[in-house]
Amino acid sequence: MPYDLTDLKVFLAVAEEGNLSRGAERCHLAASSVSLRIKNLEDAVGVPLLTRRARGVSLTGAGQVLMEHARRCLAQLEQMRADLLPFAQGLTGHVTVFANNNAISSHLPDDLARFFALYPSVRITLEERLSHDIIGAISAGRADVGVVALETGHPDLEFLPYRKDQLILLTPVDHPLGLKSTASFADCFGQPFISLQSGAALHTFLMNHASAIGGRLDVRVQVSGYRAIARLVSSGAGIGVVPRSAIEASDKGRLAVVELIEPWSQRDLRVCVQRHSNEKNVFRDKLIEVLCGGAKDCHAPATLEG
Repeated sequence: MPYDLTDLKVFLAVAEEGNLSRGAERCHLAASSVSLRIKNLEDAVGVPLLTRRARGVSLTGAGQVLMEHARRCLAQLEQMRADLLPFAQGLTGHVTVFANNNAISSHLPDDLARFFALYPSVRITLEERLSHDIIGAISAGRADVGVVALETGHPDLEFLPYRKDQLILLTPVDHPLGLKSTASFADCFGQPFISLQSGAALHTFLMNHASAIGGRLDVRVQVSGYRAIARLVSSGAGIGVVPRSAIEASDKGRLAVVELIEPWSQRDLRVCVQRHSNEKNVFRDKLIEVLCGGAKDCHAPATLEG
Protein backbone atom coordinates (compact mmCIF):
# COMPACT_ATOMS: atom_id res chain seq x y z
CA MET A 1 0.00 0.00 0.00
CA PRO A 2 1.59 3.32 -1.09
CA TYR A 3 0.35 5.18 2.01
CA ASP A 4 0.32 4.44 5.72
CA LEU A 5 -1.60 5.18 8.90
CA THR A 6 0.27 8.42 9.46
CA ASP A 7 -0.90 9.64 6.05
CA LEU A 8 -4.49 8.86 7.02
CA LYS A 9 -4.12 10.60 10.39
CA VAL A 10 -2.63 13.66 8.71
CA PHE A 11 -5.36 13.78 6.09
CA LEU A 12 -8.06 13.41 8.73
CA ALA A 13 -6.57 16.22 10.84
CA VAL A 14 -6.42 18.59 7.87
CA ALA A 15 -9.93 17.64 6.73
CA GLU A 16 -11.45 18.16 10.18
CA GLU A 17 -9.59 21.43 10.77
CA GLY A 18 -10.32 22.71 7.27
CA ASN A 19 -6.86 24.19 7.24
CA LEU A 20 -3.47 22.70 6.37
CA SER A 21 -1.51 24.67 8.98
CA ARG A 22 -3.87 23.84 11.83
CA GLY A 23 -3.88 20.21 10.76
CA ALA A 24 -0.09 20.23 10.84
CA GLU A 25 -0.09 21.72 14.37
CA ARG A 26 -2.51 19.05 15.51
CA CYS A 27 -0.18 16.34 14.18
CA HIS A 28 2.97 18.08 15.51
CA LEU A 29 4.43 18.18 12.00
CA ALA A 30 5.74 20.91 9.76
CA ALA A 31 3.25 22.33 7.27
CA SER A 32 5.55 21.41 4.40
CA SER A 33 5.68 17.80 5.57
CA VAL A 34 1.90 17.64 5.83
CA SER A 35 1.49 19.18 2.38
CA LEU A 36 3.82 16.57 0.88
CA ARG A 37 1.98 13.72 2.60
CA ILE A 38 -1.37 14.96 1.30
CA LYS A 39 0.03 15.25 -2.23
CA ASN A 40 1.48 11.73 -2.08
CA LEU A 41 -1.83 10.42 -0.77
CA GLU A 42 -3.71 12.05 -3.63
CA ASP A 43 -1.22 10.57 -6.11
CA ALA A 44 -1.67 7.15 -4.52
CA VAL A 45 -5.47 7.13 -4.76
CA GLY A 46 -5.45 8.85 -8.14
CA VAL A 47 -7.88 11.69 -7.41
CA PRO A 48 -7.79 15.11 -5.67
CA LEU A 49 -8.93 14.89 -2.07
CA LEU A 50 -8.85 18.55 -1.10
CA THR A 51 -9.74 21.78 -2.82
CA ARG A 52 -7.23 24.46 -1.85
CA ARG A 53 -8.71 27.86 -1.12
CA ALA A 54 -7.31 31.17 0.10
CA ARG A 55 -8.55 30.64 3.64
CA GLY A 56 -8.19 26.90 3.94
CA VAL A 57 -9.20 23.64 2.29
CA SER A 58 -12.44 21.78 1.61
CA LEU A 59 -13.09 18.16 0.77
CA THR A 60 -13.78 16.91 -2.70
CA GLY A 61 -16.30 14.11 -3.18
CA ALA A 62 -13.48 11.56 -3.06
CA GLY A 63 -12.06 13.29 -0.01
CA GLN A 64 -15.38 12.93 1.80
CA VAL A 65 -15.40 9.18 1.09
CA LEU A 66 -11.80 8.79 2.25
CA MET A 67 -12.49 10.76 5.43
CA GLU A 68 -15.31 8.41 6.43
CA HIS A 69 -13.18 5.35 5.75
CA ALA A 70 -10.20 6.86 7.59
CA ARG A 71 -12.34 7.58 10.64
CA ARG A 72 -13.59 4.01 10.74
CA CYS A 73 -10.11 2.55 10.24
CA LEU A 74 -8.53 4.65 12.98
CA ALA A 75 -11.45 4.02 15.35
CA GLN A 76 -11.09 0.29 14.78
CA LEU A 77 -7.37 0.48 15.52
CA GLU A 78 -8.08 2.37 18.74
CA GLN A 79 -10.59 -0.31 19.69
CA MET A 80 -7.97 -2.97 18.96
CA ARG A 81 -5.53 -1.18 21.23
CA ALA A 82 -8.16 -0.89 23.95
CA ASP A 83 -9.00 -4.59 23.62
CA LEU A 84 -5.34 -5.61 23.87
CA LEU A 85 -4.47 -3.32 26.78
CA PRO A 86 -6.13 -5.47 29.46
CA PHE A 87 -3.89 -8.40 28.49
CA ALA A 88 -0.85 -6.29 29.30
CA GLN A 89 -2.46 -5.38 32.62
CA GLY A 90 -3.00 -8.97 33.73
CA LEU A 91 -6.19 -9.99 31.97
CA THR A 92 -6.72 -13.68 32.58
CA GLY A 93 -9.46 -14.45 30.07
CA HIS A 94 -11.88 -13.24 27.43
CA VAL A 95 -15.33 -14.50 26.42
CA THR A 96 -17.39 -13.41 23.41
CA VAL A 97 -21.14 -13.53 23.97
CA PHE A 98 -23.83 -13.02 21.33
CA ALA A 99 -27.36 -12.55 22.71
CA ASN A 100 -30.75 -11.45 21.49
CA ASN A 101 -32.23 -8.10 22.49
CA ASN A 102 -34.58 -9.65 25.03
CA ALA A 103 -31.75 -11.11 27.09
CA ILE A 104 -29.53 -8.03 26.84
CA SER A 105 -32.31 -5.71 27.94
CA SER A 106 -33.49 -7.78 30.88
CA HIS A 107 -31.60 -10.65 32.44
CA LEU A 108 -28.01 -10.49 31.22
CA PRO A 109 -26.87 -7.26 32.95
CA ASP A 110 -27.48 -8.64 36.45
CA ASP A 111 -26.00 -12.02 35.58
CA LEU A 112 -22.87 -10.47 34.10
CA ALA A 113 -22.50 -8.33 37.21
CA ARG A 114 -22.49 -11.51 39.30
CA PHE A 115 -19.89 -13.02 36.97
CA PHE A 116 -17.60 -9.97 37.18
CA ALA A 117 -17.84 -10.03 40.97
CA LEU A 118 -16.42 -13.56 40.86
CA TYR A 119 -13.90 -13.01 38.02
CA PRO A 120 -12.98 -9.30 37.86
CA SER A 121 -9.99 -9.80 35.54
CA VAL A 122 -12.03 -11.40 32.75
CA ARG A 123 -13.38 -9.33 29.87
CA ILE A 124 -16.57 -10.04 27.96
CA THR A 125 -17.46 -8.84 24.47
CA LEU A 126 -21.26 -8.70 24.30
CA GLU A 127 -23.02 -8.15 20.97
CA GLU A 128 -26.70 -8.14 20.05
CA ARG A 129 -27.71 -10.51 17.27
CA LEU A 130 -30.80 -12.26 15.95
CA SER A 131 -31.22 -15.77 17.35
CA HIS A 132 -30.69 -17.44 13.97
CA ASP A 133 -27.48 -15.44 13.45
CA ILE A 134 -26.28 -16.42 16.92
CA ILE A 135 -26.70 -20.10 16.12
CA GLY A 136 -24.50 -19.72 13.05
CA ALA A 137 -21.89 -17.71 14.94
CA ILE A 138 -21.58 -20.26 17.75
CA SER A 139 -21.39 -23.13 15.28
CA ALA A 140 -18.67 -21.37 13.29
CA GLY A 141 -16.70 -20.44 16.42
CA ARG A 142 -17.13 -16.67 16.03
CA ALA A 143 -18.62 -16.46 19.52
CA ASP A 144 -18.12 -18.53 22.67
CA VAL A 145 -21.58 -18.32 24.24
CA GLY A 146 -24.98 -17.49 22.77
CA VAL A 147 -28.32 -16.62 24.33
CA VAL A 148 -31.21 -17.36 21.97
CA ALA A 149 -34.97 -17.80 21.87
CA LEU A 150 -35.39 -20.66 19.42
CA GLU A 151 -37.21 -23.95 19.69
CA THR A 152 -35.20 -25.64 16.95
CA GLY A 153 -31.97 -27.45 17.77
CA HIS A 154 -28.64 -27.81 16.03
CA PRO A 155 -26.58 -31.00 15.80
CA ASP A 156 -23.32 -29.26 16.73
CA LEU A 157 -24.66 -27.19 19.62
CA GLU A 158 -25.80 -27.81 23.15
CA PHE A 159 -28.74 -25.80 24.52
CA LEU A 160 -29.17 -25.11 28.23
CA PRO A 161 -32.17 -23.48 29.96
CA TYR A 162 -31.64 -19.84 30.88
CA ARG A 163 -34.86 -17.84 31.44
CA LYS A 164 -38.54 -17.98 30.54
CA ASP A 165 -40.14 -14.82 29.20
CA GLN A 166 -43.06 -13.77 27.05
CA LEU A 167 -43.68 -11.10 24.44
CA ILE A 168 -46.76 -9.11 25.40
CA LEU A 169 -48.72 -6.24 23.88
CA LEU A 170 -48.65 -2.90 25.71
CA THR A 171 -51.47 -0.43 25.19
CA PRO A 172 -52.71 2.71 26.95
CA VAL A 173 -55.19 1.83 29.68
CA ASP A 174 -58.13 3.30 27.74
CA HIS A 175 -57.24 1.68 24.41
CA PRO A 176 -59.83 -0.79 22.98
CA LEU A 177 -57.19 -3.53 22.76
CA GLY A 178 -56.27 -2.88 26.39
CA LEU A 179 -59.73 -4.02 27.46
CA LYS A 180 -59.00 -7.53 26.17
CA SER A 181 -57.11 -10.25 28.00
CA THR A 182 -55.63 -11.63 24.77
CA ALA A 183 -55.06 -10.40 21.24
CA SER A 184 -53.48 -11.60 18.03
CA PHE A 185 -50.45 -9.94 16.52
CA ALA A 186 -52.60 -9.03 13.50
CA ASP A 187 -54.67 -6.80 15.82
CA CYS A 188 -51.64 -4.48 15.88
CA PHE A 189 -51.95 -3.72 12.18
CA GLY A 190 -53.34 -0.28 11.48
CA GLN A 191 -52.53 0.94 14.99
CA PRO A 192 -49.80 3.51 15.68
CA PHE A 193 -46.91 1.28 16.75
CA ILE A 194 -43.93 2.09 18.96
CA SER A 195 -40.91 0.01 17.95
CA LEU A 196 -37.28 -0.52 18.71
CA GLN A 197 -34.84 1.01 16.25
CA SER A 198 -34.13 -0.66 12.91
CA GLY A 199 -31.49 -3.35 13.32
CA ALA A 200 -32.64 -4.39 16.79
CA ALA A 201 -33.43 -8.10 16.91
CA LEU A 202 -37.04 -7.65 18.06
CA HIS A 203 -37.70 -4.97 15.44
CA THR A 204 -36.46 -7.27 12.69
CA PHE A 205 -38.45 -10.21 14.06
CA LEU A 206 -41.73 -8.30 14.28
CA MET A 207 -41.38 -6.61 10.90
CA ASN A 208 -40.57 -9.92 9.20
CA HIS A 209 -43.45 -11.69 10.93
CA ALA A 210 -45.89 -8.95 9.96
CA SER A 211 -44.79 -9.29 6.34
CA ALA A 212 -45.05 -13.09 6.49
CA ILE A 213 -48.73 -12.94 7.44
CA GLY A 214 -49.53 -10.24 4.89
CA GLY A 215 -49.67 -7.26 7.20
CA ARG A 216 -47.71 -4.13 8.01
CA LEU A 217 -46.89 -2.35 11.23
CA ASP A 218 -47.59 1.38 11.21
CA VAL A 219 -44.42 2.40 13.06
CA ARG A 220 -44.93 5.88 14.51
CA VAL A 221 -41.79 6.13 16.65
CA GLN A 222 -38.60 4.09 16.92
CA VAL A 223 -36.70 4.15 20.21
CA SER A 224 -33.61 2.54 21.70
CA GLY A 225 -35.07 0.48 24.53
CA TYR A 226 -38.08 -1.21 26.08
CA ARG A 227 -38.52 1.38 28.81
CA ALA A 228 -38.86 4.09 26.19
CA ILE A 229 -41.57 2.02 24.50
CA ALA A 230 -43.42 1.71 27.81
CA ARG A 231 -43.25 5.44 28.47
CA LEU A 232 -44.49 6.36 25.00
CA VAL A 233 -47.32 3.82 25.19
CA SER A 234 -48.39 5.16 28.59
CA SER A 235 -48.46 8.68 27.10
CA GLY A 236 -50.94 7.50 24.45
CA ALA A 237 -48.55 7.68 21.50
CA GLY A 238 -49.33 4.14 20.36
CA ILE A 239 -49.03 0.48 21.23
CA GLY A 240 -45.97 -1.76 21.38
CA VAL A 241 -44.69 -5.28 21.91
CA VAL A 242 -42.09 -5.91 24.62
CA PRO A 243 -40.95 -8.82 26.81
CA ARG A 244 -42.92 -9.19 30.03
CA SER A 245 -39.63 -8.87 31.92
CA ALA A 246 -39.39 -5.25 30.76
CA ILE A 247 -42.51 -4.32 32.74
CA GLU A 248 -41.91 -2.68 36.12
CA ALA A 249 -44.19 -2.37 39.13
CA SER A 250 -44.38 1.39 38.57
CA ASP A 251 -46.15 0.74 35.26
CA LYS A 252 -49.25 -0.49 37.06
CA GLY A 253 -52.17 1.82 36.38
CA ARG A 254 -50.42 3.50 33.45
CA LEU A 255 -50.38 0.63 30.98
CA ALA A 256 -52.55 -2.29 29.92
CA VAL A 257 -50.84 -5.63 29.29
CA VAL A 258 -52.44 -7.96 26.75
CA GLU A 259 -51.16 -11.48 26.09
CA LEU A 260 -50.48 -12.41 22.48
CA ILE A 261 -52.04 -15.69 21.37
CA GLU A 262 -49.23 -16.60 18.96
CA PRO A 263 -47.00 -19.47 20.13
CA TRP A 264 -43.88 -17.47 19.26
CA SER A 265 -44.76 -14.98 22.00
CA GLN A 266 -43.45 -17.51 24.53
CA ARG A 267 -39.73 -16.78 24.81
CA ASP A 268 -37.78 -19.64 26.34
CA LEU A 269 -34.31 -18.16 26.43
CA ARG A 270 -31.52 -20.72 26.21
CA VAL A 271 -27.75 -20.62 26.45
CA CYS A 272 -26.04 -22.32 23.52
CA VAL A 273 -22.45 -23.47 23.14
CA GLN A 274 -20.54 -25.79 20.86
CA ARG A 275 -21.17 -29.40 21.80
CA HIS A 276 -17.57 -30.46 21.18
CA SER A 277 -15.35 -27.40 21.27
CA ASN A 278 -11.73 -27.81 20.16
CA GLU A 279 -10.58 -24.94 22.36
CA LYS A 280 -10.70 -24.99 26.14
CA ASN A 281 -11.94 -21.78 27.71
CA VAL A 282 -12.35 -22.16 31.42
CA PHE A 283 -14.00 -18.75 31.80
CA ARG A 284 -16.56 -19.59 29.15
CA ASP A 285 -17.51 -22.56 31.29
CA LYS A 286 -17.58 -20.39 34.44
CA LEU A 287 -19.87 -17.90 32.69
CA ILE A 288 -22.21 -20.70 31.65
CA GLU A 289 -22.35 -21.86 35.28
CA VAL A 290 -23.35 -18.36 36.39
CA LEU A 291 -25.98 -17.96 33.66
CA CYS A 292 -27.57 -21.36 34.07
CA GLY A 293 -27.26 -21.26 37.85
CA GLY A 294 -29.25 -18.03 37.83
CA ALA A 295 -32.00 -19.75 35.88
CA LYS A 296 -32.79 -21.86 38.93
CA ASP A 297 -33.51 -18.97 41.25
CA CYS A 298 -34.70 -16.25 38.87
CA HIS A 299 -37.55 -14.12 40.17
CA ALA A 300 -40.84 -13.96 38.33
CA PRO A 301 -41.13 -10.78 36.24
CA ALA A 302 -43.39 -7.99 37.34
CA THR A 303 -46.96 -8.33 36.09
CA LEU A 304 -49.84 -5.97 35.58
CA GLU A 305 -53.49 -6.77 35.80
CA GLY A 306 -55.97 -5.72 33.16
